[in-house]
Amino acid sequence: MDYQNVKGTQDFLPNAEVVRRDIRRKLEDVFIQYGCKPLETPILNYTELLASKYGGGAEILEEMYTLTDRGDRDLALRYDLTIPFAKVVAMNPTLRMPFKRYEIGKVFRDGPIKTGRFREFTQCDVDIVGVESQIAEAELMVMALDAFRKLELKVTIQYNNRKLLTGMLKVFGTEEEKINKVVLVLDKLEKVGVDAVLSELKEQDLSDDTINRVKQFLTDKENTRFDYFESFSEQDELVKQGLEELRELESYLNYLGVSKECVFNPFLARGLEIYTGTIYEIFLSNESVKSSIGSGGRYDNAIGGLIGTNDTFSTVGISFGLDVIYTAISMSKKEVNENPNVDYYIVPLGTQKESLLVANAYRNKGFKVEYEMSNKKIGKALDKANKEGYRNVIIIGEYEVENNEIKIKDMFSGEEKIESFPFQKG
Repeated sequence: MDYQNVKGTQDFLPNAEVVRRDIRRKLEDVFIQYGCKPLETPILNYTELLASKYGGGAEILEEMYTLTDRGDRDLALRYDLTIPFAKVVAMNPTLRMPFKRYEIGKVFRDGPIKTGRFREFTQCDVDIVGVESQIAEAELMVMALDAFRKLELKVTIQYNNRKLLTGMLKVFGTEEEKINKVVLVLDKLEKVGVDAVLSELKEQDLSDDTINRVKQFLTDKENTRFDYFESFSEQDELVKQGLEELRELESYLNYLGVSKECVFNPFLARGLEIYTGTIYEIFLSNESVKSSIGSGGRYDNAIGGLIGTNDTFSTVGISFGLDVIYTAISMSKKEVNENPNVDYYIVPLGTQKESLLVANAYRNKGFKVEYEMSNKKIGKALDKANKEGYRNVIIIGEYEVENNEIKIKDMFSGEEKIESFPFQKG
């Protein structure tokens, strides 16, 4: 029997899982603070649903885990939480709008493995359906900044608009059927540089004129100013719409005082075909993890597409990767001496019943108590306390029981104090 983990999966031992659950709690607290309602969707779905053209697109579908059940039905493990959410809205037309939900759950992708990126991982999503205004995007971006502030991670949010980018490519003469592939190439700009992007664009059989105009766009020093796109907005309706949406979003970000943390990137593409408007990605400011630690955007066509109508449902979402956040915190955190999950460590010296009584008394007061059940000698018990980061150690021997008192030792300062405790005998 092979006792190794499946490649791309891992176990999280208690020290790691404590940190991960703290991340999860902090994110969930922020989601609730912003009025999001909890939702849970199945991990197992029909392949047809996840393979919908309104799903993750060809690149993600290649990474989808598929299987069949005993009835030979084609099933798949969800690769994100977005399409399952869209399915819920499509199946429940009586939901009161706007509807704002959060979900935290496992997703699966048979893709490449790198730092903070696995094949089984946990996503933490918030989505809003029923709001056309860019105020929904602004709300999610500010929520993200709040969340990472609580996690003590400094981040930058890059944002763009797919309408703007698609419209610009049309103005440059890109054929309609090649636009999505070109968008995927542009999405690699920060990773591979201008020359590599232009080289890859040539492989798409674009005309020399189109490639030259794209090159000019990529290298123009003014391309991060909205005014740069004014002349192009007169040539294409999509550019005009995208520019209007970006300016509306910027007005909210400026008013809320977060414009320095939210930066316009005209080449941010978010390769997924699902996106129809504003898109964004979240990066660590110190770049200790190169990949994004959160992302999202507007996808107005997904719900109507699943229903089978041409109706648009204004929908915008954001997703945080718990595993990559954990990696970032593990890399940035200084060693913390004090264990936040144990308030008192109780060590009995031949006084198991009396010590258990003390442990229960402290737990009833709301404290987190670790009770030593293995009859460790005092030296080994104190050594464990030091290694585990327990600050307060209560040692209970026969002397303490006879005198109805307990001794509390502060392992950090070395100070000791005596408190009375009414032991019940017999």
